[in-house]
Amino acid sequence: MQKQFAQKLLKWYDAHHRALPWRRAPKSMAALDPYHVMVSEAMLQQTQVNTVIPYFQRFLAEFPTLGILAAADEQDVLRSWQGLGYYSRARNLRAAAQQIVARGSFPSTVDELLKLPGIGRYTAGAIASIAFEQRAPILDGNVMRVLCRLDRIEADPREKIANEKLWARAKDILPGKRCGDFNSALMELGATLCTPRNPRCDECPVKEFCAARAAGVEESLPRRREVKASPVEHRITFCIERRGMFLIEQRPMTGRWAAMWQFITVPANGTATDLVPNGCTCLKKLGQVRHVLTHRRYVFDVYSCNMNGNGKPHDDRARRWVKLSELARYPLSRPQLRIAEMLQNRR
Repeated sequence: MQKQFAQKLLKWYDAHHRALPWRRAPKSMAALDPYHVMVSEAMLQQTQVNTVIPYFQRFLAEFPTLGILAAADEQDVLRSWQGLGYYSRARNLRAAAQQIVARGSFPSTVDELLKLPGIGRYTAGAIASIAFEQRAPILDGNVMRVLCRLDRIEADPREKIANEKLWARAKDILPGKRCGDFNSALMELGATLCTPRNPRCDECPVKEFCAARAAGVEESLPRRREVKASPVEHRITFCIERRGMFLIEQRPMTGRWAAMWQFITVPANGTATDLVPNGCTCLKKLGQVRHVLTHRRYVFDVYSCNMNGNGKPHDDRARRWVKLSELARYPLSRPQLRIAEMLQNRR
């Protein structure tokens, strides 16, 4: 069964795979740069393929080699990642590049790859199999869905016992050759045909092996978790202007949006009038920005105000006066980019 399953899946993949910039053509003997695989896998975590493609291309244009990324300033790396979200991925990618350069060679096994910052079990398996043809399984959301339907696994796939069962199954069905293409094919199947809703079972190359389809329960698997309401965090952002320049500050070196820049932003523990920085006048509300993350929602109430005289930031190392045209030099989170757009559109 496993041999036939692999043959049919690979045949389908050879004919129907999407041409993505980090992939080589199926059956190609051309070497695949593991650095490209590592960058793409980092970007694809929690992010859709169509969103990643232009970021991947721009990132490699700016950091074309592992050595260049390792030597790059963190602020430049964050700015290149700007808008993609989950910025710890960018910092971990740079740190991993530094470790690989210091090591002298790119690690090729799962155990070695797991020692790198930001590399988990799935990413290690993807790099090892796709870049080095190691017989290493993978289990991302797409593969998890395919396997749950294939074996009609009705337990929550995120629970430990079910998850380990899926990892074992992913390894069990791996063929002896073309491991990278096979893993890519599993992901491709989940992304294009074996979708969360309205799966295109009639077009599936391995439908005869699918226990969920045989039982008519394919759309109910994997079992969905109960969605809990995400907590909401309220912030007030002050766009402080003085002589055509705006005050920005760098966020702490740890935590969400670490080391990135923002307009002066504080928790909404009072009204804007109560919290506006000293020396600011002409307070005016510009609007509101909402930002949704996987487990948290943010609401930013945005105000403009003026600072007269020669008032200086409290900490010149962490705050700077800049023109709107100079913001491109600083990595900003998506909410802060939208606030900058508000200011641009106001003019």
